[in-house]
Amino acid sequence: MTRAARILLCAFVAAALLDLGSLLAGWHAGHLAAKPLLMPLLAAYAYTRGAPKLLLAALLFGWGGDTLLLSSADPAFLAGMACFAAGHVCYLTAFGRRRTSPLLGAAYAAALAGTVAALWPDLPPDLRIPVAGYSLLLTAMAYRSSTLGLWGGIGGALFLLSDTLIATDVADWPQPPRPDFWVMATYIAAQTLLARALLARAAPSAQAYRESRTSV
Repeated sequence: MTRAARILLCAFVAAALLDLGSLLAGWHAGHLAAKPLLMPLLAAYAYTRGAPKLLLAALLFGWGGDTLLLSSADPAFLAGMACFAAGHVCYLTAFGRRRTSPLLGAAYAAALAGTVAALWPDLPPDLRIPVAGYSLLLTAMAYRSSTLGLWGGIGGALFLLSDTLIATDVADWPQPPRPDFWVMATYIAAQTLLARALLARAAPSAQAYRESRTSV
């Protein structure tokens, strides 16, 4: 790991700790300052490690969603959801066409159907269709993330959990103590694990490319 990569990784960890600590302490200003820094720092770190372009795009779309969701207005919520949806498309493309477990797919499909059916009556009418469509894309991403191995699959599942917590809040369901903390904790872990898994997959290709260049 280069010195620049280590510095950026430390900066990302510091921003994540500041954000989560601010949410636990109820310090809104700290959350407003730290949250928009998370994905740019993770993307910059991934860039120094030779990240695929689709990973960088997914993280930067995540940054757009993070920033927009700092507002509580419905248009900002929909725009933020669109940013995250674009990020999921990037992830799905980056995962490729490797085979995944049909049983896992059935489990995710059942979870999707059950969650949408349970949330539907309590969601604002103008958000029902967007949330259902987004949930389908998110679940597909979570399912396909298993092609990255154990840690990538966990990352996808945590992304699904994080956004499900947001959806239950929109539906005005009872929330755990400090719900924003749990949303951000699972989200940060999800993006980190997905980035880690994609970087690990890209590493052999990058090494092979460097070796081919030096042998010419």
